[in-house]
Amino acid sequence: MMTSQKKLSKTKMTKETLLPSLAAHVLAQGLAGASLRPLAKAAGTSDRMLIYHFGNKEALINDLLDYIAEVYAATLDAGMGDERAATRYELVKRVLARLDEPSLRPFLALWWDIVAGSVRGNSGHKDAAKRMMHKLLQWVEDNMPEGDPDPKGGARYLLTLIEGSHMLSSVGHARTANEGLLASNLSQD
Repeated sequence: MMTSQKKLSKTKMTKETLLPSLAAHVLAQGLAGASLRPLAKAAGTSDRMLIYHFGNKEALINDLLDYIAEVYAATLDAGMGDERAATRYELVKRVLARLDEPSLRPFLALWWDIVAGSVRGNSGHKDAAKRMMHKLLQWVEDNMPEGDPDPKGGARYLLTLIEGSHMLSSVGHARTANEGLLASNLSQD
């Protein structure tokens, strides 16, 4: 009976069913915990089965980080409220407030791991950072205030302010970040 249960659980195993447990592991352990054996253990399978479902480790990590970026965007959405921000300033303030919530800390720690690896010249990290930043940029574009005169350019500007402000706040310079936002004159819109 036990063997048939194992076979049943393996037949239900797909990329889609594996990704949530893999994501939870990486969000808890960071990219240092993203080698095949710890990932397989977190998913309740073997490293061979991970390769079977994803093709190779690089594809697994790419799919996993793309999945995490989607979960991150959905988590941001969930906390943004039902009404679209009326101004660029309101959008930035909402996002920055959301980024301060404890539920987002694992995502942000992983993001900074990826950024650090990218700065060190790790091509896998750089590729992941580009893909994730593209998704974040798209998210900001999709959430720009209704009737914004330049949603594409504005999204790029706001993403720059958000990333810079969050980094400054993370290293103890929240006041610098707030003063920078005020100097941007966004609050005048």
